[in-house]
Amino acid sequence: MTDQNKPVHFTLNNNLSMPAIGLGVLFAKNDGEVEQAIVSALQAGYRKIDTASAYQNEQGVGRGLIESGIPREDIFLTTKVWNSEQGYDQTLQAFEQSLARLQTDYVDLYLIHWPVKAKYKDTYRAMEKLYTDGRVKAIGVCNFSISQLEDLMAHSDIVPALNQVEMHPHLSQNELRHFAHTHRIQLEAWRPIMMGEVLDIPELVELGKLYNKSAVQITLRWLIQRGVAVIPKSVTPKRIAENFGLFDFELTDEQMATIEALNQNRRLGEDLSHVE
Repeated sequence: MTDQNKPVHFTLNNNLSMPAIGLGVLFAKNDGEVEQAIVSALQAGYRKIDTASAYQNEQGVGRGLIESGIPREDIFLTTKVWNSEQGYDQTLQAFEQSLARLQTDYVDLYLIHWPVKAKYKDTYRAMEKLYTDGRVKAIGVCNFSISQLEDLMAHSDIVPALNQVEMHPHLSQNELRHFAHTHRIQLEAWRPIMMGEVLDIPELVELGKLYNKSAVQITLRWLIQRGVAVIPKSVTPKRIAENFGLFDFELTDEQMATIEALNQNRRLGEDLSHVE
């Protein structure tokens, strides 16, 4: 059994400690909705928030962090540079704009949102500068394939700390997971609960009954035990708190294998991984 009072952390390849679960805020509105979600999450024990320039809610995220009263240094904050902002100079400019909206002077993790083919190497070079200048604590990518990671690492000095990708019971990404483990690149799952579809998967529902947990909690626990960080999105305080209830039980190897067997290599989200 794990200690319910001690949420799991992962150590990135630069020795930075990162909470295994964070609040994702995609589609959360800037009109008070995202602020309330963040305050609810931080009250429930979360210490990681994941946003992006493209979500158009960085202002609300910044307000929510301040309203929470939690010291900034106790929160792991991620944001991302969008496709139209990529390129060396453009990325440096986009980063300053994100900081201004977030009302902070650094971010813990800065990510390339999608691999824009002609620009991601220059974008990452700018991020390396931000890292060496101490403006960000770690840098990484989202939605990069193995070949794109190999290309990026061949033309950069810093191995990405993290690759955020779609991952859930119907998309287990085992080949990418093996590659990431070999190169000490942390994986983080977006859309981990399949927009609620996991609630209709009988195997997950049955496992939930054994632990008095929901299929959502079983899924998130499965990912964390695979060594994958999770950022489930919700704006409902009750669900936000439930999603955090992952640290008072542990799945067996047999149960882990049962969930692994659900893989269909099925994507739910868009795939912009070859965007020009």
